[in-house]
Amino acid sequence: MTWSDFLEIVSYPFVVRALVAGCLISLCASMLGVILVLKRYALIGHGLSEVGFAALAVALALDLSPLYVAMPLVVAASFGIMLIGRSKRVNGDVAIGVASSAALAAGVIVTSVTRGANTDVWNYMFGSVLAMTNEEVALSVALSIFIVVLFVLFYNRLFLVTYSEDCARSLGVNVEAYQFAISALTALTVVLGMRMMGTLLISSLVIMPALTARRLVGSFRALVVAAAVISPACFCGGLAASLFLNIPTGASVVAVNLAAMFLAGIPAIILRNTQR
Repeated sequence: MTWSDFLEIVSYPFVVRALVAGCLISLCASMLGVILVLKRYALIGHGLSEVGFAALAVALALDLSPLYVAMPLVVAASFGIMLIGRSKRVNGDVAIGVASSAALAAGVIVTSVTRGANTDVWNYMFGSVLAMTNEEVALSVALSIFIVVLFVLFYNRLFLVTYSEDCARSLGVNVEAYQFAISALTALTVVLGMRMMGTLLISSLVIMPALTARRLVGSFRALVVAAAVISPACFCGGLAASLFLNIPTGASVVAVNLAAMFLAGIPAIILRNTQR
């Protein structure tokens, strides 16, 4: 593919939609991912993506809109995971593992007894650059604006909830309300990103940019800013690579994020070696 061919493809409406929606979803996922990674709850993105797969399987079987079926179900699942995880009898990771396994099994059963592994299911599992609609782009814009405003207005409280729940409670912060709000926003981000990244890969947008940012900066504010820059940049690089190499967008974005994590770790390796 020549450069002129690439520029022509980038000008197509479906690619523009994918670029806009993908950057905004990456932004949302990375900002929420900083909190989830620091709270050691990053795998909730993976668990919710499996619930999303089950929801879309049910929606396709009933000829309903996957987006509007998945949203309430995945949000409800996020609340259930949070409630179970807060129980002293069950660890949060166990709750996520049980929810993801049960949801994946349910999705496979529903798919097998209805339509089988058709094209729609394949696109949702592994992502498709052709799948984004104007409606999903509009929802991505609204969600990204809401999350950015949330971080700006409630930055101090989010910081307290992330680093010290006891301190936050002593200052009158409703820790549970913030935790459930973050869980619900993560669920909505996962649902919107399923079309682009696929249910099997969307959790990477939550985890990897935050981990990359942690290798570069230390403060909470710097982590949020760095992750918010790294994630859309990696998405753009992954989208460009997928168009050039004709490979799935989701896998390409994950590969670019992995490369960014590796490059971010090189300065620390060099510093350790020089100190020896």
